[in-house]
Amino acid sequence: MTKTHITKREARRAARAKRKLYTRIITIGIIIVVAAVAIWLAVVSYKQAKLAALPTSTPQIPTQGGATPELAGTKQYSAAPPMLIDVTKQYFATVKMAKGGEFVIQLYPDKAPITVNSFVFLARQGYFDGTTFHRVLEGFMAQGGDPTSTGSGGPGYSFVNEANDLAFDKAGVVAMANAGRDTNGSQFFIMFGPYGLNESDYTIFGQVISGMDVVNGITRRDPTQNPTFTGDMIESITITEK
Repeated sequence: MTKTHITKREARRAARAKRKLYTRIITIGIIIVVAAVAIWLAVVSYKQAKLAALPTSTPQIPTQGGATPELAGTKQYSAAPPMLIDVTKQYFATVKMAKGGEFVIQLYPDKAPITVNSFVFLARQGYFDGTTFHRVLEGFMAQGGDPTSTGSGGPGYSFVNEANDLAFDKAGVVAMANAGRDTNGSQFFIMFGPYGLNESDYTIFGQVISGMDVVNGITRRDPTQNPTFTGDMIESITITEK
């Protein structure tokens, strides 16, 4: 009798232990699911906040001729410019730095007409005057053209990528910065040397043909390091046409 009584009691204890174990497993499972959902929501919120800081206008393809778009705010235009350049001509941009020195970019209207058209339009409007090279990374490139100097500014419109046969194979290559395909605006970058970027991700539209020493002398500035100084300022960009 005593032996049978002890066996039943042990069985009840084992059953209670098993129930406790199941309860713990279920509780841990619920905690893992809740944590996973919280992480997912945080990632989604971060991505939405990041996208909200970038230009969100629908990319536009310029039409031939037409009225010049009006300013809709400080360095913000109501629309992309119409096609104002002649793709059979040569265009050069002389970039004068506020700290001294200048360099010349040969633009390629035959390779990237939409991009060159926008760049020429903005330069002739004085859009780049006073902007800075806000992101300048050693061994990589110097990025500028953002009126806010934050990396998220633009002209109020965006336009499509343009594929061509140009490559990131030498120093002085000039291309559009973007937040993904077809989000080009006013930001551009100049390469310090060859680099393994995918040409399909960016539109190359020019080449520094003189003053590369000035480009190399642009102050390095990594925004991710929270620098306490502003980037080197562009005094003016002058367009010449031949």
